Amino acid sequence: MLALLGLALLATAAGQEPESSGDVPTALRRFTEVYAKVEAVAADRVDPDQAIYRGAIPGMLRRLDPHSVFFDPEQFEQLKELERSTRKGFGTIVSVLPGRVIVLQALPGTPSARAGIAPGDEILAINDISLDRLDMEQLIALLGESRQRPARLEVRRPGAPNILTLTLTPEELQSPSVDRAFLIAPGVGYLRVTSFDANTGRQVREAVEKLGGSSLRALILDLRNNPGGVLPSALETAALFLPPGTRLLTARGRAVGPREEKVPEDARPYEFPLAVLINGRTASAAEIVAGALQDHRRAVIVGEPSFGKGLVETVYPLSDNTGLALTTAYYYTPKGRSIQRPLPDSALRPAGQSEAPATGGIQPDRVVYPEPLTPFRTVVEASGAFTSFATEFTRRHTVTDSFEITPAVLDEFQAYLAGRRIQPSVAEWTREREWISMRLKTEILNQALGVDKGDQVELASDPVVRAALRSLGEI
Repeated sequence: MLALLGLALLATAAGQEPESSGDVPTALRRFTEVYAKVEAVAADRVDPDQAIYRGAIPGMLRRLDPHSVFFDPEQFEQLKELERSTRKGFGTIVSVLPGRVIVLQALPGTPSARAGIAPGDEILAINDISLDRLDMEQLIALLGESRQRPARLEVRRPGAPNILTLTLTPEELQSPSVDRAFLIAPGVGYLRVTSFDANTGRQVREAVEKLGGSSLRALILDLRNNPGGVLPSALETAALFLPPGTRLLTARGRAVGPREEKVPEDARPYEFPLAVLINGRTASAAEIVAGALQDHRRAVIVGEPSFGKGLVETVYPLSDNTGLALTTAYYYTPKGRSIQRPLPDSALRPAGQSEAPATGGIQPDRVVYPEPLTPFRTVVEASGAFTSFATEFTRRHTVTDSFEITPAVLDEFQAYLAGRRIQPSVAEWTREREWISMRLKTEILNQALGVDKGDQVELASDPVVRAALRSLGEI
């Protein structure tokens, strides 16, 4: 099946259009002629996997829409890991700066923790590739690739005279999609959901119960940067907050009959006030949750317009452990709004719809953008000064939950910056003093008590979170 599909696709990729939409034999003959000629006389040997897996099949799918994709065996295994709520890795949370990777936390029981990696350690090289020569995109790509197989790390530890060489073997790690849950104000819960996998709905309910359940005054559900995932879990999450029988979405496509999803009749939803945070990287299943809650006026949506990915993607396993995610329909909110932003012309549009909707995405009820980086903030963040100062500070001081930034700590940090030729004016320092205190406290808690504690500090000052609290009447 896969070989036949690949042959037909390669004919299209080579620019050979069939004479008619149903003339597959002609397309196959053309492909056979082209492939035989290339294999016989091309200057370089033809790699069939490259030609079909990375050329022909992706070439055809790009003609459909931006989201239908082919998975080679390694990519298909990664997709299955996502569905199992696991991922391969070393269990290290790091701060990534241009040319630098600094460890913030090594999760207990993981390869990193067993190897002795500690907060403040700086990773200098991975598999003999020096990180100081890489830009951000290259760094992130290298970090992702290194998680798939054993990696040799060169690590500089603050105060240690020699470079440490460690070899780590990645393991499958549990990857909870609800990664933050705490009270952000008295009686007000905060949940961050990073994706929707098979267990997300259950994790959301468990997190709400730990924070107080139905006795909560209000809840902030943070879906920013959530790319979506498994639809049933998204529906299960939305159903936690809507009455039984409420419509959650409809789906329609050329070859797919209309489908409607509703809250189960035996549901017992929470009734406290709700705010949902979204941004331009909130997509797919996360947009379905936000759209359902917005249409039924169950939550105030705060932040930036969402990505606009409202396509039904069906995953088909193929031979040789490969797979195909194919767009088969469009999602619509309970009131009939299409989540999908405009696409190129596609045969997949529902019958009678000549073009994709003009807007798409979820538009917030209250538009709030993150604070822009000032020139001073840009310079300090790029220097890595907050992280490196925190490393030195935590080596010399015991940090507890009650830790606060004092004027003496600010003076020490100002001298630290001066030693690195960063010398803001008095007016600039005064203007940025509150932000500096927040960033210092965040980074110090990251390394001393874990990134969840640092996140709580950063989120308390987040303008989008504060706007949500105002919308809920909590500040």
